[in-house]
Amino acid sequence: MLRNAADWRTILWVLLAPALVALHYARPDLSLYLLPVSCYFALACGIIAHNHNHCPTFKNKRQNQLFGTWISLFYGYPTFAWIPTHNLNHHKFVNREGDATITWRFTNSHNVFVALTYFFVSSYYQSGPINEFIRTAKRKNRALYRHILTQYTVWIGTYVALFALAAALHGPSTGFFVFLYAVGIPALFSLFTIMLFNYDQHAHADPFSEHDHSRSFTSPLLNFLLFNNGYHLAHHEHPGAHWTKLPALHREVESLIHPSLVQRSLWWYWFKQYALTPFVPSLGTVQLGPGPMHPPLGSHSGGEDMRLRDDLPSAEPTA
Repeated sequence: MLRNAADWRTILWVLLAPALVALHYARPDLSLYLLPVSCYFALACGIIAHNHNHCPTFKNKRQNQLFGTWISLFYGYPTFAWIPTHNLNHHKFVNREGDATITWRFTNSHNVFVALTYFFVSSYYQSGPINEFIRTAKRKNRALYRHILTQYTVWIGTYVALFALAAALHGPSTGFFVFLYAVGIPALFSLFTIMLFNYDQHAHADPFSEHDHSRSFTSPLLNFLLFNNGYHLAHHEHPGAHWTKLPALHREVESLIHPSLVQRSLWWYWFKQYALTPFVPSLGTVQLGPGPMHPPLGSHSGGEDMRLRDDLPSAEPTA
């Protein structure tokens, strides 16, 4: 049973994703045309995975575990990884030192090169908390460890089976492209875009500020399509809040946020920041506050490194 009735749309979206995969396999001649739609639904499943790990979709723990495993197939990676990298790390440090997903690891410049390479840098450094989480689960929480192994097995096994099915139905050559367009490219698109969102939601924000630590995008269409993921400040300040509550929570503090951190259009923001700013630097973002590498006197950098933590949540998604 759903914890929030609004998640009927969550369930619908998660059911449409495999229906699209089936359509790719039934009509390979349409695969290239279906690719953009499949990329969107894979991205939506990534957002749903994020929401699910903060605010579980179902009342029943077992259903939540099964749902998380199911989403992994479309998101592109086992969803348990949100717990060590995002719930327990990013939300604790919020782009300060210790955050595995910091936007300023090698440079605090905000440009298209850093944005496009952020996925590879962030993926590498997130592997540390993930591997430590798995090792600690193996020592201290065998049920969680079994859940992690199950997600990896289902994720890899399903991809192998889908590739084999595509080859069997359409031959190795055509089957390879059917699998690529139906599953492979959408999964990579989802992982890459979610990390790009994180980059743009924090680059040049003030990680030591009460309300200026995150950039939000308020377009109604964007937030409908992405389950209110644009309201990033509200999410950080209320990580356990259901995604339907975020617009109201954003409005409560909007007047306290630096105007540059409230953007309406993500597309215009990207065009301005990455296409126009190289020619008109004044259009680009400016670091707010002293910057993450120069914390103000008396500030706290975020606490102990997550690699040293021994405490673990249960296999249930957490806020």
